[in-house]
Amino acid sequence: MTNSSIKLIGENIRKYRKLKDYSQEKLSELVNVTPDYISLIELSKRIPSLKRLYKIAEILEIEPYKLLKP
Repeated sequence: MTNSSIKLIGENIRKYRKLKDYSQEKLSELVNVTPDYISLIELSKRIPSLKRLYKIAEILEIEPYKLLKP
């Protein structure tokens, strides 16, 4: 995975999280991870597994591909 892909995933998670009006804490509770983990993903310092990416998309009520597209 390229750095730009990792950055895009983080940016999209942040965008859709804010559209749902979820804090990082709220999203982390729903995904069953720590708030730090969500923060690291959004800062492009951590890459979520596919399973976790699908879970995040499900919680944000979007299709998973939307986290991967510009």
